[in-house]
Amino acid sequence: MPLPERLFFVDTTLREGEQFASARFTTAQRIAIAEMLDAFGVEYIEMTSPAASPQSARDLATIARRGLRARILTHIRCHMADARLAVEHGAQGANLLFATSEPLRTVSHGRSLSEILEEARQVITFLRDHDLEVRFSSEDSFRTDLADLIRIYRAVEEMGVQRIGLADTVGIATPRQVYDVVSAVRAEVKCDIEFHGHNDSGCAIANTFCAAEAGATHLDVTVLGIGERNGIASLSGMIARLASVDPARVQRYRLDLLPKIDETVATMLGIEIPFNQCITSPTAFHHKAGMHTKAVLADPRSYEVLDPNLFGRQRTIAVAHRLVGWHAVAERARELGITLSEAQARAAAARIKALGDEHDLDGAMIDEILYSYAE
Repeated sequence: MPLPERLFFVDTTLREGEQFASARFTTAQRIAIAEMLDAFGVEYIEMTSPAASPQSARDLATIARRGLRARILTHIRCHMADARLAVEHGAQGANLLFATSEPLRTVSHGRSLSEILEEARQVITFLRDHDLEVRFSSEDSFRTDLADLIRIYRAVEEMGVQRIGLADTVGIATPRQVYDVVSAVRAEVKCDIEFHGHNDSGCAIANTFCAAEAGATHLDVTVLGIGERNGIASLSGMIARLASVDPARVQRYRLDLLPKIDETVATMLGIEIPFNQCITSPTAFHHKAGMHTKAVLADPRSYEVLDPNLFGRQRTIAVAHRLVGWHAVAERARELGITLSEAQARAAAARIKALGDEHDLDGAMIDEILYSYAE
């Protein structure tokens, strides 16, 4: 399905990301993250509610005053007290939430749908009167009855929100379910639609992409996918997904900044970039198997759907292992300024394979072998 003409990233590293187990960003770190994301080109930066803590309130005000191109949002409960704090601390937009599923309504607030909408009307009116961009999201959307969702979204659209939000709060949704629900909602409202997908069952990126295919215009992401429990869709993951389908969609972003952004936040958190992180992991463009390396050396597009150079990365061809092929051996020899015939490269590869069966290898060993075959 074609993607919407209008598609935006809501980066919530400074809200959802702060709920990650080891996250405790200082003011300086929050500013650094916001400025990196702004330089990258995300359209929205969502920050922790000013009601969460005094420092959260001060940091919202600080970043709202920095004149970033990205719109600064804050994620708040649908309460008048929270709405007043959002206005007082300079937020340009407020992302409201209200639990709507039966499990959360029972343990969270106990209100009926009519009571939810009455409270929403007061808060939305207040925020719109103060010129804030407003999103109203039903928390736990995918355990909420679809008829209830549509009733809520039609009502808040009439109240003047710029967009409504669907949140897979517990990561329960499947890609097909996300597509069906977002499509159904898209048919009922004209305003923008935001999607927030958790990764508890490993579908965050797939679900977020399916939401876009179904008509969602705003996609929630975080750096490295950090967030509550297993987090949500990652910024680099969604860039990879979009770039693989329609490269023109991501040309407006500073793609070469992605590795630095992921590395910086990982350092702040005291974690490594996951080995399977799209684009920015150490092995994202690393090729090993002989059949793969032969093809990649002839034409990188054979096994690379993404060009590493677009992201400031370089491909690497592994040679120090028993799966090595002679084409990779010959390429490494050329890097060393050595010319090997095909027979010499094959013989060197056979020697490396045999040694690799016996013990681990390193680059110095391989180079020594290549020099010996060139003599």
